[in-house]
Order: sequence, then C-alpha cells, then structure tokens
Amino acid sequence: LFSIHSSVLKDGADLPPVDSSLSEVNLGRFEFEVSDFFLFGSPLGLVLAMRNTVLPGLDVCQVRPACSQVYSFFHSADPSACRLEPLLEKRFHLLPPFSVPRYQRYPLGDGRSHQLGDALHNHSGLFLENSSLNIPFSQESPESPNTSDQPQGKTRKLSLGSTNSENSGSTESLPSACLTNITAKWWGTKRIDYALYCPDVLTAFPTVALPHLFHASYWESTDVVAFILRQVMRYESVNFKENDNLDPEALSLSNPREKWLRKRTHVKLRNVTANHRANDVIAAEDGPQVLVGRFMYGPLDMVALTGEKVDIFIMTEPSSGRWVYFDTEISNSSGRISYNIPEQKRLRVGVYPIKMVVRGDQSSAASYLTVLPRGMECVVFSIDGSFAASVSIMGSDPKVRAGAVDVVRHWQDLGYLIIYITGRPDMQKQRVVSWLSQHNFPQGMIFFSDGLVHDPLRQKTIFLRNLMQECHIKICAAYGSMKDISVYSVLALSPSQIYIVGRSTKKYQAQCQFLTEGYAAHLASLEFSLHSRPKKNNSRMILRKGSFGLHSQPEFLRKRNHL
Repeated sequence: LFSIHSSVLKDGADLPPVDSSLSEVNLGRFEFEVSDFFLFGSPLGLVLAMRNTVLPGLDVCQVRPACSQVYSFFHSADPSACRLEPLLEKRFHLLPPFSVPRYQRYPLGDGRSHQLGDALHNHSGLFLENSSLNIPFSQESPESPNTSDQPQGKTRKLSLGSTNSENSGSTESLPSACLTNITAKWWGTKRIDYALYCPDVLTAFPTVALPHLFHASYWESTDVVAFILRQVMRYESVNFKENDNLDPEALSLSNPREKWLRKRTHVKLRNVTANHRANDVIAAEDGPQVLVGRFMYGPLDMVALTGEKVDIFIMTEPSSGRWVYFDTEISNSSGRISYNIPEQKRLRVGVYPIKMVVRGDQSSAASYLTVLPRGMECVVFSIDGSFAASVSIMGSDPKVRAGAVDVVRHWQDLGYLIIYITGRPDMQKQRVVSWLSQHNFPQGMIFFSDGLVHDPLRQKTIFLRNLMQECHIKICAAYGSMKDISVYSVLALSPSQIYIVGRSTKKYQAQCQFLTEGYAAHLASLEFSLHSRPKKNNSRMILRKGSFGLHSQPEFLRKRNHL
C-alpha cells in the first residue's frame, strides 16, 4: 500500500519511510494459470470504487486480475454486491447487467450473447453519443446496483429505450480506436456483471438477513451452475479477433461461419467428425517460427479439408487469455497448412498456446509454440510402453504405471522442458492428449509421427536429432521401453541417462539403466541421488507448470468404437 500511495501522491505525501524488505514482498502466485474467475456477491467493486475516491490518480484498470475472464454474479437486492463494469468503462452504467437465464425455462441458455464485442456493437450509438457529446457523469456511485432507487431505474430504462430507438435506423458503428480502447482494459472478452433472478418477496426480509440468504443461494442455484458449465464446456467456441484494422462487425459471434470456398466441401464433410491436429512446435530464440496444422475429417482421415480458409490465432500473452489473430491460410490438397511467423511478429522466449480455426465450420486444432534459448535442457519420455501399463491407448482406457506422473513432475519441478514422443500417427493426437490430461500428466510438448510410417523408431531418431541441431537443446535424461534404447544410443546419450521400464536383460545391461522396481522406487533414488539436479542454465523463460489443459475433446476416450 505504501508503494501505491507513494507512486500516486508522489513527493507531496507525508508517509512513513518504506521498509525495503516490505516493498519486495512476494505477493504469491499459483503454479497454474487461472482461466475463469467467478465472484459470488463480491464487494470487490466497492473496494475499487473507494480506492478510486481516496486516490483519484489510481486507475482501476491498472489492477488487472491474472486470469482470462472475470464473472461477477450478484442479486440486485444484495446490499453488499456491486457492479464492476462501470469502473472499467463509465458508460456501462447506462447498460443493465447481463441477466442470467433461468434454468427451468432455458436449460441450454436463451441464446443471448454476452460477448463484450456484441454488447458494444448492439449499443454502439450509446457509446458514440457519449463520446461525441462528452456528457458529464454524475458523481454518484453508479457502480452499485442496489443504490439506484426506483425512479433511477426507470430513467435508466428510458435512456436505454431511447438509444435503442435511435440506433435502430442508424448504421453507425464504433470506430476501431474506441473499440480497442475499451477491449484493452476489459477483464476478458465477455461481459463481467451478471444479475441473478431475485424474487420480489425478498424485499420483505430485513436487510441484515439478506447476505446470508444470498450466500447460501449461490451454491444451491441451478441457474448459476448451468451458466458456469456453459462457460467451461464451450469456451473454445469464442473467436475474438484482436486487430486494429478489423471491422467491428467481425467481433460479433452471432453468425461466425462463412461459406466454404469450394462447393463440394459441404458435401464431402457431411456426417463426418473433425479430427484436426496442429503440431507442437519448438523454435530457437533467434530462428524461424513455423506453425504446421493438418485438417482432416472422419475415421482414419477419410476426408482432407482442401482449399479452405484457416484462421491462425496465438495467445501472445498467455496470462491475459487473449487470442490475437495473426493470419489466414488456405489448406492444400492434403489438408495441411504451414505458416511462417513474419520476422517483425516473432515471439520471444516463452510458451504460447496456438489455435487454428476452420472458417467454414469453426472447428479447430490446438497446440503450443515453445521458443527456447540456446542450450535449454530437457527430459524425453516415450509414451508407449513406458507410461501405459496395458498394450494400447486405442482400446479401453489403459491403466497408467504407478508413479509415472510423479517422475515427470519431479523433472518439471527442477525446471526441465518435458518432451513426450511417440511413434503413433498424428491422427491419434486428440486421443493421446486426452489420456495424458485425464491422468494429470504435467504440461509438455508432444510429438507424433507424420501419418502412418513403416519405421517409427527412425522417425523418432530424426526428429530428436533435428531438435538437438536446430534448436540447440540438451537431452539430460530419456525414458522409454526396450525398443527405444537404439534411438537414445544413436543420439550419443550415455547409459546413465537412459532409463528403461521393464525387466533387465543381459543383452542391453550395459546400454541403459533398467527400472525393474517401478517408477516409485526410481523417484526415491532420484530425490536422494545426484542424478537429477536443477537445470544449469538460468534461462529467461518461465515454463508452464500446470498439467495438460483439456483442450482436446475428453469424449475421445469414452467412444470405444470411434474408429
């Protein structure tokens, strides 16, 4: 607080001297990234409004939460609830909060959009009118939903009605500068204030009793649960392009699909499900950054998406949760696209989520781009035979070997980049990633063979050798089954760096270390020996420490007859 006061009030403040140790207090961070943050009847708005009153120079937008989207639920009669939207953008006090649909009437939602882009587009006249006329705002607190008495509510409805009637005949749209100004300081890509159904009978209750009633109702309300589930299960469909030169119409999600470029595409894709995949990419800090995706439909890749538009989005600041539109590519005859990020747009060291969205049906492929400094140390895990205790991931869900997840997490905690490699064809990516995420394997880069290949071990060797030569990474340890020994030996790894799961054999005894007692015993020996140490290079990147996000469809594991 002292640092905030001193930065705002400058040298005119009579404040006690700040202790240097106090100013460097570690505020604490989660070891995972928060995507959605739900507030139930939170007085956060009151706190921020009070802070704004005491320190007028402090902008509320400076205290942006470290998450992708904030949702603030409240009942309009709750004395401790408060709106957040007018604090971020004053003109939002003229818009009512978004009312959460009743579950009894609309179990799947009522179809109204709560995207910020749609709200700005639908009420563009309201924002245009205020910005051009510079209407002075009253100094009362418009943030609190319960401070507005009945007459105030009527005037709010009147102003909304009048602006809507004015807008109905006009084709004016918000200028892109105004639009980007609002979206830049917004806490996500959707509306923030959500009003829950509040029966009239509650007005008879004493005010003191209301907070307790409301608090209990949040956990019992089917409206709240249904709304949260819709956000969590369908967040991938959000297609929010951030670009200054985009038409505001493009922000509207009411009709996101475009016509296919080729007439026959519609017929080819009838009754087949998408099985798109984009390769995880590792790039050197000063090298080219090339993204590759393949867009196929049907079991065993029966249909390739040919000659159609695919939009490329990259989350350039993963903590903000914002997808930035980079470019649109046309898929080739085998359903592939390749995109080389221009030199002026290249990303610095870090891990960046990528999404490639098919313009025609909004299906998508997700992956990661990892930009590494030279000399980055990593640990390689072969998925088949080392993680799964049963024969195939293609059958019913195979059991995971005991302690496997803990060993991977041990290496990740030491700061190593985790690389998962498999000889499986890339058409199985969604199934394999679903299996890894279901068993909470730590986040890592996954690499598959490009289609069906005759010699998957050779493919593994070529791939890892290219990584070592082009990206200058160092493999410090490698795990796999017996067939992987030849791969790791060719890469000049010493026997002390190769760990093989299974019974030891005399033939390979001198070439590797066998983990005959399983992963749990191996983890204990790692923790009490010098084999595993924190990585040497203090690289500037912060590797993702979470587990796999379920960006792939989890139902891939439930459909046993999928192929």
